[in-house]
Amino acid sequence: MPTAPISMRKLKDILRLKYDCNLSHRKIADSLSISPSSVSTYSARAALLGITSWPLDKKWSDPELTKAFLKTKLPDRKYSVPNWSVLNQDLKPKIMTLYLLWEEYAERHPEGCYSYNHFCRLYKTWLRSQKLSMRQNHKAGEKLFVDYCGPTMKIIDPDTGEIQTAQVFVAVMGATNYTYAEATWSQGLENWVMSHARCFEFLGGVPELIIPDNLKSGVTRACRYEPDLNPTYQQMSAHYNTVIVPARPYKPKDKSKAEVGVQIVERWIMAVLRHEIFYSLRQLNQRISELLKDLNQRPMKKLPGSRLSQFEAIDKPVLKPLPTQRYTYTQVKPVKVHIDYHVEIEKHYYSVPYTLVRKRLESHTTGEQVTLYHQGKRVAVHPRSHRMGGHTTLDTHMPKAHQKQQQWTPMRFEKWAAQIGDSTEQLVIQILQAKKHPEQSYRVCLGLLSLAKKYSPERLEAACHRALAMGVSRLKSITNILAKGLDRQPLPETQPDLLADIKHTNIRGNRYYH
Repeated sequence: MPTAPISMRKLKDILRLKYDCNLSHRKIADSLSISPSSVSTYSARAALLGITSWPLDKKWSDPELTKAFLKTKLPDRKYSVPNWSVLNQDLKPKIMTLYLLWEEYAERHPEGCYSYNHFCRLYKTWLRSQKLSMRQNHKAGEKLFVDYCGPTMKIIDPDTGEIQTAQVFVAVMGATNYTYAEATWSQGLENWVMSHARCFEFLGGVPELIIPDNLKSGVTRACRYEPDLNPTYQQMSAHYNTVIVPARPYKPKDKSKAEVGVQIVERWIMAVLRHEIFYSLRQLNQRISELLKDLNQRPMKKLPGSRLSQFEAIDKPVLKPLPTQRYTYTQVKPVKVHIDYHVEIEKHYYSVPYTLVRKRLESHTTGEQVTLYHQGKRVAVHPRSHRMGGHTTLDTHMPKAHQKQQQWTPMRFEKWAAQIGDSTEQLVIQILQAKKHPEQSYRVCLGLLSLAKKYSPERLEAACHRALAMGVSRLKSITNILAKGLDRQPLPETQPDLLADIKHTNIRGNRYYH
């Protein structure tokens, strides 16, 4: 096993790309930013365990995979490293081969030498470090390069006259230069991912590889050797059964096709539209679609035919088919279960089984529902709610007699509040009774009572007294009272209602405004 273990997500991607996508170990390594030797090691381990297909058998849960793949470590071996500069000079004659040089190296170091495959990988790695320019050859249907144009397009709001800007997404097939473009409101994650989905529908299939720039929406951490993909972007690639290989930072040659495609779209589409006025994103995309059709049908100067004819003859026949189920945007993010066995997603709280308190889960959020996973196993499904501050709770997720959380009960919060003062106790009781399940108010009670440490029990009691008098129970309001020192100010006196004794239909009095 390699000395640096990989994550469970990358382990599953190795098995998926090997057995479902039938990629070579080198391509898998490039996609997941790990060494080819690691891919070979995990693949060999999978074969010994009888794993030869995808999807995995139900018995291979995340804990079982961790036990089988990620716990064992083998001692490191020391190998003699060849002098690559001398080897490169020896390789220049036409009669010399890399295999012959490896045989000579193996004979000189019988006690420890690299395998031929790894020997070749190390040599190519050294060769790339010499800043040699390498011409890229693109296979049919293999690579799709994606990026955004630098300039933006203006759209005028017909109601307000406000001018908004739209970004232009560009995708180019590596082998044929067949181009796709569309406008979106931003370069945010949802627009970025859905532009890919619409591009695949435009192509009528899916390429083997996607080569994006290190855009923040797609790559969480840009790195030359191990860029981390956004989990939502990675989930989209798994849905379409394709592979994402981000371009290296500050290496424009890695995405030269995208750079050229962006330049062509800017010159042949955006420049043509610079004097036109658009009042909606849909109207802009209709015009882009018209000019894009002309662009792809335009005769090419150095190659026969057009981008469209080249695509239909070379790329389209070998593209992977679109999945039967249409892609739905799914936001994937890690979440932590609070003591009230709820997780927070966009200011709304969803329940999970109480046994997962303080555990880290992974949420998959679509426009219709929220699905929560723990170690790859689905533990909760809820309909999506946009009510900020609200709770979605299933009774089956609640503990029986609070066996796992006896220390957190309404009685304990009330007792804690009573030690500070009567007003604090009264306010805590009011907060606990405001929800259908008292557990949903635990988070607010904790935040309220913890203010005694920051300010003092006396000031918190005075703030609660003022809040009760004003009919306020929100934590933010009480925090503002303390932050602005209003707890030290006397309460405003109740003004007498001078109109109370006058009876007339046009006179309402103070009570009307309560």
